[in-house]
Amino acid sequence: MENLLNIFVKSIFIDNMIFAYFLGMCSYLAVSKTVKTSVGLGIAVVFVLTITVPVNFIIENYLLKEGALIWLGDRFADVNLSFLSFIMYIAVIASIVQLVEMIIEKFSSALYNSLGIFLPLIAVNCAILGGALFMREREYANITEATVFGFGSGIGWLLAIAGIAAIREKIRYSNVPAPLRGLGITFIITGLMGMAFMSFMGIKL
Repeated sequence: MENLLNIFVKSIFIDNMIFAYFLGMCSYLAVSKTVKTSVGLGIAVVFVLTITVPVNFIIENYLLKEGALIWLGDRFADVNLSFLSFIMYIAVIASIVQLVEMIIEKFSSALYNSLGIFLPLIAVNCAILGGALFMREREYANITEATVFGFGSGIGWLLAIAGIAAIREKIRYSNVPAPLRGLGITFIITGLMGMAFMSFMGIKL
């Protein structure tokens, strides 16, 4: 249990997809103009990461990596399909994103319209693929750890985009120097938020 909590906290604060690895910056900057839209996209990213990371964990460990097909028989013990990893990861991500897009369109057409092109672009959001690649690199012991990592990474991305959106709504009423208005001040605030999140690196559970 302690190990799962450690993975969850680290994926949110220490290994934050935005502030530690700068993954998913395009959606982060483009959609973070209002809190409502940002939270909607953030929840969609949480859902996609929570589903795709464990699914890709199963595919990696029971189909792709060397010896994964041993359950089919001893003659498959040396089969290595790891060269298909990227294709399979992207196929899973694209399928889940399509499902999320259909759900949002059916139950919240206003959010669907406000997200626009950035909703289907979750499929090519590097934070989503990054979650699958980090899962493989860190070699989590079981599907529970992979699921906790995916969920925590999504929550971290949600906190980042909701936080910057709230700040951007407030600074509309601030006297920001003309050359820095828009993305200029957003980059500066993102850097400051990244340094703030670095303070969590001392956490030990």
